[in-house]
Amino acid sequence: MAKDKKKNSDAKKAKKAEKAAKQATKGEKKAKNKAAKVEGSDAEDADLDQILEEYARQQEQFLKVTETVCDAPPRPRSASTLMASPHDSNTLLLFGGEYFNGALAQFYNDLNVYNISRDEWRCVTSPNAPLPRSGHAWTRASNPAHVYLFGGEFSSPKQGTFHHYSDFWRLEPATREWTKIEVKGKDKSPPARSGHRMTYWKQYIILFGGFQDTSNQTRYMADLWIFDTVNFVWHSPQLPPAQLKPDPRSSFTFLPHESGAVLYGGYSRVKATVNIKQKGGKGQSQAQKNILKPKVHEDCFFLRMTQPPNDAGPGTPPTVRWEKRKKPTNSPNPPRAGATMTWHKGRGILFGGVHDVEQSEDGMDSEFFNQLFAWNIERNRFMLLNLRKPRQQTKKNNQEPRRGGRRGRQGGDEELLRQLQALETGVSLEDVDNIELDRKDDEEADEAPAKEYKVAPEPPHIRFNAQLAVQGDNLYIYGGTFEKGDREFTFDDLYAINLDKLDGCKEIYQRPVEDWIGDEEDEEVEDEEEGEEEGEGEEYEVAEKPSGSSKRKKKQDEMSETGSETSGPSTTPSEDDDAATTSSTVDDGLPHPRPFESRREFFARTSNEWQEIMMTSLRWKNIQPETLSIKEIKAKAFELSEEKWWDCREEITALEEEQEAAGIQEVVSLADRGDAGAGGGARRR
Repeated sequence: MAKDKKKNSDAKKAKKAEKAAKQATKGEKKAKNKAAKVEGSDAEDADLDQILEEYARQQEQFLKVTETVCDAPPRPRSASTLMASPHDSNTLLLFGGEYFNGALAQFYNDLNVYNISRDEWRCVTSPNAPLPRSGHAWTRASNPAHVYLFGGEFSSPKQGTFHHYSDFWRLEPATREWTKIEVKGKDKSPPARSGHRMTYWKQYIILFGGFQDTSNQTRYMADLWIFDTVNFVWHSPQLPPAQLKPDPRSSFTFLPHESGAVLYGGYSRVKATVNIKQKGGKGQSQAQKNILKPKVHEDCFFLRMTQPPNDAGPGTPPTVRWEKRKKPTNSPNPPRAGATMTWHKGRGILFGGVHDVEQSEDGMDSEFFNQLFAWNIERNRFMLLNLRKPRQQTKKNNQEPRRGGRRGRQGGDEELLRQLQALETGVSLEDVDNIELDRKDDEEADEAPAKEYKVAPEPPHIRFNAQLAVQGDNLYIYGGTFEKGDREFTFDDLYAINLDKLDGCKEIYQRPVEDWIGDEEDEEVEDEEEGEEEGEGEEYEVAEKPSGSSKRKKKQDEMSETGSETSGPSTTPSEDDDAATTSSTVDDGLPHPRPFESRREFFARTSNEWQEIMMTSLRWKNIQPETLSIKEIKAKAFELSEEKWWDCREEITALEEEQEAAGIQEVVSLADRGDAGAGGGARRR
């Protein structure tokens, strides 16, 4: 018995020591996170103009365009742009983007060039290049092989304020030279925006859609702009009012066509009217309310373009007309946002996406995808692309020398090569037989072993907003975003899929996702659950920080919508509970909703206060809050905040109507909008 007691005592001591070490590690991590996150919003402290001027001064220190070989791939980023270089069939171009770690956002303006055959990254620096940004758009031109870039956005580190760009750039991929295209006249070029798309047709660059953030809401756009690369002028076609055209949207697909361009899908928020229940003296009454409802577009339009007559002046724009097409057959189901698409041999290649379903007041239930689709533009039909298991090469095939390589070709043409070398060195052709061929390059090429890549029978991990590019017949998938709870992960990887063979997904590189610096609520909940399981009887504390919604703005848009009914605890509150709730919510000292703030956004901002109110109310009724789970406390607190939100609707709606006519501001303070913690405009794509 004594031995058993000693063993149990030692086991308890070891368990306590292990728990203490774990708590110490978590404490260090929390301290590190708090040090990385500066308290409060930087909406008032950050001067974006000053920050951008400093970026410009640093950039001017580069005296010329330089290209250096990188030891590793570029830093992880989202909302960047990836393209197959139009001048070289062996390179990919990557520009800009941002990285958000849950606390701070960092923006990039580096141009990275990936050499496919050498598996080599090069970083290009230039004294004249676009400032750091994300959410921009670029496209190649038909002739010459230039790349055009427009717009995007930049924010302060904690995204308290952000800035939309309206600048227009041209990149010459062969020389890596950037040129800013200036157009005189305020209304002669597109206004600032993010989330738009661009494509090309003949000598024209076509730009459509996107969004702008005003001081109180996000405004989606449906304006069409056409840039003439020969005459260097923007055109904004005036379409007939009766002509059916695409609704305002961002994050859509825009692909080139021999007769114009094709548009599919996108995301926006549209006005809608919903019925709400109001509590009155004689029961409940029905009322209506206007809301902005998220919408994932599934429609398709064809932009038909016609060249101006030959005798027309140089400033004559092409003739354009929108033609609505039927919804594509076999389109991805369920509809998904953040599914990116690129062009390949007259069809679009689509990958990934996310579908959000409202589940409870605690958050969203999101379904992510890694499916691969081909969209036949002419037949307007989607087809699911399934990868095949890659074939295993036999030992005999691996040992068999390559036929038709450089050495094989040289073996049959040595006489011709000797003659060419004689001409280069000035040796007489009579002495050509005595010339020794320089085989150094070939020997080095033969000595360098080919890199072996990991090949999987499935596409990459589920994600949305991945960057796609097709070079030759190979699809390249770069980065993307995935969410788990309140954490947002930016992938740091690159994959290749042969679209003709579909023989597996080749992993070019894949690096671990960096740490997320966010609220420690999940860790606190985990500690509480551990305490309950161990039965130590320790009292737990309600999470200090609210369970904020995802940093992805699209998800916040989803959370701000739909019905007035919200699921709560299964038990029906007593009359005393109702009385306590009523007396609490009419108190002037309670949190007050802000204009354009949804019920869930209001609760996410004021969750701590409502939880304190709920626990105080329970203690007054001699009910200990510790007897309830965290989820139950949050659910009851949400009910209190929801009732307050509805009680203030008339007042808030009047304020919203007064502010709805506010003009566009390129620099917007999110603190004025009441969503400074929402991650700013950078999450909207």
